[in-house]
Amino acid sequence: MLKWMKSALEKPVKDDKEHINHTYRYWRIHIMLGMYAGYAVYYFTRKSFNYVMPEMLVNLNITVADVGLMGTLFYFMYGASRFISGILSDAANPRYFMGIGLILTGIINILFGLSSSLWVLMVFWICNAFFQGWGWAPCSKLLTSWYSRNERGFWWAVCNTSHNVGGAIIPLLAGYLAVQYGWRYGMIVPGIIAIVVGCFLCFRLRDRPVSMGLPTVGYWRDDQLEIEQEQKSAKLPIMEILKRYIFTNKYIWLLAISYVFVYIVRIGINDWGNLYLVKNHNYSLVKANSALTMLEIGGFIGTIVAGWGSDKLFSGNRVPMNIIFMAGIFFSVLFLWLLRIDSYFLNAACFFAIGFFIFGPQMLIGMAAAESAHKDSAGAATGFVGIFGYLGAGLSGWPLAKVLEIWHWNGFFTVLSITTVLSALLLLPLISKKKIPTFQKQQFIEEKQGI
Repeated sequence: MLKWMKSALEKPVKDDKEHINHTYRYWRIHIMLGMYAGYAVYYFTRKSFNYVMPEMLVNLNITVADVGLMGTLFYFMYGASRFISGILSDAANPRYFMGIGLILTGIINILFGLSSSLWVLMVFWICNAFFQGWGWAPCSKLLTSWYSRNERGFWWAVCNTSHNVGGAIIPLLAGYLAVQYGWRYGMIVPGIIAIVVGCFLCFRLRDRPVSMGLPTVGYWRDDQLEIEQEQKSAKLPIMEILKRYIFTNKYIWLLAISYVFVYIVRIGINDWGNLYLVKNHNYSLVKANSALTMLEIGGFIGTIVAGWGSDKLFSGNRVPMNIIFMAGIFFSVLFLWLLRIDSYFLNAACFFAIGFFIFGPQMLIGMAAAESAHKDSAGAATGFVGIFGYLGAGLSGWPLAKVLEIWHWNGFFTVLSITTVLSALLLLPLISKKKIPTFQKQQFIEEKQGI
């Protein structure tokens, strides 16, 4: 890694308590605002293609199968990038890592908008998927560095809603530009916005508190669970951290497999929900899409409630809130399935409820993975479970389409119901775990004893 991109060195802690408190409060707010704006704009350059695609089909004479292949390759590359970039970001300065990633995705969107060849478009979109992976990993690092265990659920949830905001704005922006000026402008303008915001991130974000002469957030907030994780996270080489705290961490493996099922439900409803309303309730496409927007609105609110609830109701234990929300997913999906009334209000309410409950586990599982790993491997931990999440996203495409083709909508909803139950069952063994798993404590003891 380039020297100037590496994580800044620790500085001696300042003695001035008033200065420490002022610095912490100032940068916690400004870092959150930077992450929020930055990740929302990452969604501009991730989803721009989806909303100019109908115009591209007409203007470039490409097929739906071509678009489907581009989407599949994007998901697989993005999943791999989440893990790779997670490892890199743990050793990087997040202000540059996140900012440069956004600048590069902006440049790629512009080049995509200037291209016409299918193969060139495909190469650019795969490259975009790789740099899209640079978005969330530095956010994970900043959230675990600047916010402690007993408050992190709320702040992680707040930051996580940025993709709901970005996901709600980009259809309007890209769709309007594509209709008024052509699909190329629907790619180029979001790309320009991404470059500007990426430069802003490089200027305004900061590294860890210890690189600014501040105590760790656990000591600043006197959070005992956070202090315990900080004390148990001895300095180790990155490969040793991956081996001990991720690849052999049973806690993270259960979270990761559960994540597969969560994403099958989330992407399945998101990608196939409008078709269900069109086919089963005879809605127009515009009416169906408007009902589906309630998924994002419900997700925005549900994410905040899930994060806040895991802090206040379960003292930072993310698993019980996960299971409660999965029960909500199950009954929301069941109600949508069994609803035989062509009521727009009730169908929209079902999508709102599904969004409310589905985005909570999506956020909480990633956070639980970061909190169960080494303090210096938050990006790698969230990236590792992210691989499994986007495996689930891939399974919600062609495999779920085959289920729909053979067993129709009853088969579709049966699969979603079963995956929701399986996801909850995988988390049951972890329900009592607030702290770092016991086997990791033993590893810490062995490290101290030189075993």
